[in-house]
Amino acid sequence: MKMKWLQTEIGFLEDITQLERIEKGFSKDKKYIAKKQSGQSYLVRVGDFTDLSRREEELQLLQQLIRYGVHAPKPVETGVISRAEIQSYSIVHFIPGKDAKRILPLLTKEEQYQIGYQAGQDLWRMHQLEAPADMEPWDRRCLAKHKRYLQQYLAGALHLNNDEKVIQFIEKHQHLVNNRPNRFQHDDFHLENIIVYQNRYHGAVDFNGFDWGDPWHDFVKVALFARDISIPFSIGQIRGYFNKEIPENFWDVYALYVAMTIISSIVWSVQMAPQQLDSMLERLELVMEDHQNFTMKKPVWFVEKYSK
Repeated sequence: MKMKWLQTEIGFLEDITQLERIEKGFSKDKKYIAKKQSGQSYLVRVGDFTDLSRREEELQLLQQLIRYGVHAPKPVETGVISRAEIQSYSIVHFIPGKDAKRILPLLTKEEQYQIGYQAGQDLWRMHQLEAPADMEPWDRRCLAKHKRYLQQYLAGALHLNNDEKVIQFIEKHQHLVNNRPNRFQHDDFHLENIIVYQNRYHGAVDFNGFDWGDPWHDFVKVALFARDISIPFSIGQIRGYFNKEIPENFWDVYALYVAMTIISSIVWSVQMAPQQLDSMLERLELVMEDHQNFTMKKPVWFVEKYSK
């Protein structure tokens, strides 16, 4: 029934032969993989009509990113459909493969490292896209957002052990966001959005959460969602991004954003995903250990000379 409805509403899908619902993720969109008679598969997202302009902007950005050499889904179209209610949709090419979270544990350490290295290079290409000229400076938005999260965190009942050390570290180093670049951010560049095919990095997906700001902020996902699955991948992503030459100030900025993310992650988890709160707290405790309660900026798992 769903396939016939989409075929009727969206002309591009009139010759699809298979439709599969995707359940994972926190998006309110309904997501499907649609396969056409040609054998080509597409990702279809259907959701609120009010998201139409955002979908249009996302597909325009995908076109730009692809011109930069980014391995991203090729955009097809956006539009409006009406059934019981008016909704918007977007269609992009489906990138074949499996997400890195499932694949990396099955591979050798060297293969994990190389996939991370390739992912880091692709992330660097994404970050070459400058923010719109009228975008408010990153430092203002970043610090205002952190202030909101901190107020909610302090007012809440759930506090992390040694949180005063995190808060003090942020206060001491928040000046580091001043005059940072304002560029494209994937904002969800983690293992479940990184596709591996034939044991190689094959592209990134889920660009719908894109933002603008300091490109180095995208590395907080390494701390939260990659290092516990694959340290070789995590090292590879950072080294690949910088072509092995990591700037002296990177770890200062990285540690600041990771510390800020500890605060925001607790607030977000309590409000949006309470069922995953326990696992998030375990992740944050690990991050605290990685940075020795933020007496260290470079995490303990990162080694300069990665050995195979």
